[in-house]
Order: sequence, then structure tokens, then C-alpha cells
Amino acid sequence: MNVPVNTVFFALTATGGDLAVRLAADRPGAEVHGLVDRVPQADVTFDATADHLRALFAAGRPIVGVCAAGILIRTLAPLLNEKYTEPAVVALAEDGSVAVPLLGGHHGANALARALALATGGHAAVTTAGDIGLGIALDNPPTGWRIAEVTRTKDVAAALLAGDPVSLRVEAGDAAWLTASGLSFLDGADGIRITDRAITAEDPALVFHPPVLVVGIGCERGADATEVIDLVEKTLADAGLAPSAVACVVSVDVKADEAAVHAAAAHLGVPARFFTPARLEAETPRLANPSDIVFAEVGCHGVAEGAALAAVGGDGVLAVEKQKSKRATCAIGRSIAPLDPTEIGAKRGCLSVVGIGPGSPAWRVPAATKVLAAADEVVGYRLYLDLVDDVIVGKPRHDSALSEEEARVRLALDKAAEGKDVALVCSGDAGIYALATLVFELLDREDRADWNRLEIQVEPGISAIQAAAARIGAPIGHDFCTVSLSDLLTPWEEIVKRLEAAAAGDFVVALYNPVSKRRRIQLETAQRILVAARPVETPVVLARNLGREGEAINVITLGELTSDHADMLTLVLIGNSQTRLTKRGERDWVYTPRGYAAKMAKTAESVLETSECVS
Repeated sequence: MNVPVNTVFFALTATGGDLAVRLAADRPGAEVHGLVDRVPQADVTFDATADHLRALFAAGRPIVGVCAAGILIRTLAPLLNEKYTEPAVVALAEDGSVAVPLLGGHHGANALARALALATGGHAAVTTAGDIGLGIALDNPPTGWRIAEVTRTKDVAAALLAGDPVSLRVEAGDAAWLTASGLSFLDGADGIRITDRAITAEDPALVFHPPVLVVGIGCERGADATEVIDLVEKTLADAGLAPSAVACVVSVDVKADEAAVHAAAAHLGVPARFFTPARLEAETPRLANPSDIVFAEVGCHGVAEGAALAAVGGDGVLAVEKQKSKRATCAIGRSIAPLDPTEIGAKRGCLSVVGIGPGSPAWRVPAATKVLAAADEVVGYRLYLDLVDDVIVGKPRHDSALSEEEARVRLALDKAAEGKDVALVCSGDAGIYALATLVFELLDREDRADWNRLEIQVEPGISAIQAAAARIGAPIGHDFCTVSLSDLLTPWEEIVKRLEAAAAGDFVVALYNPVSKRRRIQLETAQRILVAARPVETPVVLARNLGREGEAINVITLGELTSDHADMLTLVLIGNSQTRLTKRGERDWVYTPRGYAAKMAKTAESVLETSECVS
């Protein structure tokens, strides 16, 4: 049965947060939302409990409340309206002893409660009559199956529970998930029909559409998505086939980055999968319309028909031969058994370059956590992968030494080209002195076809400069720049020019990679350049191991700064001529004025002049 994905674990205490984090790590796309100051390990924090919970419910997010069931009931009661569209809501005891599906029992809550109970060793308190009396939930069929009219499940379930005769007609796929429950079916007025045919609203049966159809698509490069979608709809309609019975859209792998193919898949609500030309060429004897022109272009005699046949396997058939529009082709394959798209061809690979921030879970943005949790494999420097081990536990991980950046990026690209979702992990922000730029440099430099077909996304993170500034106050509240003192990739002469420009422009300057075992003079050179252009008393923030064990934040003056004050784990943040150090209570704060005082003084002067003129 279907278990919801993208579930929100909703916690109000640190104890509940610990359980939520552990369970969320095993659920695709799950997030932990926690009460601010109570659940520091949460991906997302909130301070208005009722408002946040209602917003999640209204957005259709499955919810596991690691809290009292009464909190969920009282908060969500005003929103209850339509049982067939409500998301799953489960109340989970903080000790994991019981999981209670409160809402959406047949939309995944029952299955989710059972999965949670299995993970915690607790009990799933399922009370839905169908689950108890029938052993199955008619309105929660297997993954990929769709119900033509979900409201009819109630009457059929009631008839089965009462022992009334219910018929079962199988026209496509099979009824194994129904018959395995031990239910008996007889001839009756009301029944269940399993079909891949399009139906009318007048059909009295409870109709299930099993995922037995595949849509094969071929198209010219850059074909219009509307044209392809229209062709797919017309092909299905002319054949009397139900779009809801489509398991996936398929094509040749050179079309893995074709927007129109993915648009057609999204329109049908199914994944897109791809085959190599060699695999499609193996289907040539079964093609209805082989083409030498297509072979010359992509290396197989048919894309739409070949992909459809490859997807349904040797026992499947071509239900609809190739249909054409101006720039696209479409064919329909039919399988004798329900299909699992994850076992068909390969998906389009995706490389996500993920910035995890300084390393603390509290400083890792939710989008990054979601990508890490959903990744098939992860690649990164050993320390960075250890920092997110709670999210990537059980996933294949490929780690290497800090200096092996290009090897890491190549490996990540190659793994993604195999049709995997790969997360390339960086500390801080992925685009600031990290690997995102190397990804695009290699793509640009090598122009490899398999890499070019990948989906690439960059997930931002909190950079060291942001973390350091937040810890000490507001030192980058005005114009600032960042300079890396590492000369491994940039000639030292260029770095000196940038330091001199920063000094002349009176920028607040953040120095990355300030000191290493072999580099000792760079930081002292930077100090000499900057101290010549701003006061020796200028505050300097030394931020080390931000967000991690051993964090240290110290403030010294620019005149005191030497290479002994920093290492490769330190960010050196040097104020400009206006940056101030102020003490309030026991705390030192550093800030850089933006000119508000001068603005207010000018406004006051203007008001005074105006009043004098009036008088």
C-alpha cells in the first residue's frame, strides 16, 4: 500500500525532535519541523504552533505529530471538510509506543502508522473498518494504480463488509492485491472493474486503472511541449485508453534532457525513463514502422515504438502503432502485468551540488536536507559527509581527501550519468569557494554528451562569512568583499591586486583560507596592505569551527593580526574604517554602520530649516 512521501514530522519538545530526526532520515523527502528554542535539531522552526500546523495541512503535506493527539485534533478540526482530499495525519507518542492515524487513513495514514510502529517497535492503532474487516483499503491501492471515481469505494467496501455479492472483472493487469486479502467475489450488481480503457461517468463499477500502459515518445530537438502533450492525449483518446493507466513515459537516452518529454510525463503525472539506442535497436523485429532515417539519426530503427516495447517487455505488445505530429511521434505499449517504473530503463540523472552550511544541522537549510535525504548516492570530502551522516545514513558514499576536488566532481558527474540522483556535498555555500563552479567548468570544458543530459541544481547554504557575522553582530551590514588567500588556483600577484583594491575601496574584507602549513606569509601580507588604509584599531573577527564542536569567536585589532591567529578552519573578518566594536553586558558586538545616523541628522537639519522658513 502507499506510504506518503514528503512527510513533515512535527515536534514540540527536544525528546520528540530526537525521535522525529531518527524516523525522518528513513523517509524520502521528509522534514522535521520543531518549536523554536525547543527543537534545535529541526530542519524548520516555528513559534506559532497552531498557525504552522494548519498551514502544513492546508498545503496537503502528510503530517506526523510527535505530540499528543488532542493537539492535532483541536488545531485541525476547523479545517476538516473533504475526506477524499485530506492529507494523512498521524499522532505518534514521544516514546514511539503508539502511532494513531487520525486523518487520511486510506490516503496513507494507516500505512504510515504501521511503518512508524515497525520502526519504533510500537503499535499502530488502526481503526478504519475496511482495514480491519477486509484486510485492505480499497481507496489506497498499490503504488501506480489510480481510481476513476474514489467516492465509489465506500459503497463497495460496505457491500463487502456486509457479505453482499460484489463482482470482480479484470480486463488489464491483475487483481492480486485484492484476491491476496482472501476476499470473495461473486456476480453482483455493484462490482469492481480493473481496466486500462477510458470509462464514462455512467459506468456503475468501482474502476481501478492499473499501471500497464507506457507512452513512447520521439521528437525533434526543441520540440514544443504543447505539441507533444496534444499528440499523447490524442493517441490515447483515439485508442480509447485511459491516461490513468499509464505507468511512465519512455524515450531514447539522447532525449533525457528534452523538455517536451518531461513535460508530457509531468502532464500525465508519471516519471520519464530512458533507454540506450542499442536496447531500442534490439526491438527492431517487433516494430510496426521501422525507419532507416531514424537509425541514421540516433542508432535505432524506432524511438517511440522501440521504447514502448522495451518498457513492456517480451510479453507486452504494441497497443498503438506510431502516431505522428509535425515534430513528434508517439506509440503506446501494453504490459500483461502492472509495471514498476523504477525497473524500466533509467531515469534522467541529477547532480545536486549541496551547500551544508558550517556543519551544524541547525544551520543547514531545509532544501539541502531534503536533497541529501532523497539522493541515491553522495560524494564529498570525508569530514563534510560525516557532518551530515544522520541524513545520509545507509546511502553509498564516496569520500576523498580535501585536495582531490576535480576527482570528486568527475565521480559525481559520472554517477549521475548512470541515471542516479547524486548529491555533491560542500561546506558553507556550494557556490562560494566550493565545487559548484568546478562542476560548470568541467561541463563547459569537456562538453560530454552524457554529462550534458543531466539535470543540474545548486542548493545554497550558509557561508562562513554569514555565520561569522551572525555570531558577532553585524560586521557586513555595509559593502564587503571576500578574498581567498590560497594561491593554489589563483596566482599570488592577482590576490595582492584584489587586496589592494579592497583596501582602496574601504570594503569590509572576509579572508578565506588564511593560513596553511606551507602558507604563512599571505595573511601577514594582507594585514600590511589593509592596515595601511584603515586604523590599526579596526576590529578583526576570528571565527573558527563555526557551528561545530570547538567553535571559537574572538575579536582582536588589525594591528595585532598575525599568521598565528588563524588556520584553514578560520575565517578572518576585517572591518572597514567605520566598523565598530561595542560591549553590552558581557558580550562583545561588532557592527559596520550604513549611514543611518548621518541620514537622520540630515533629515533633522532639513526639518529645522523648514521650520525656520515658516517662522
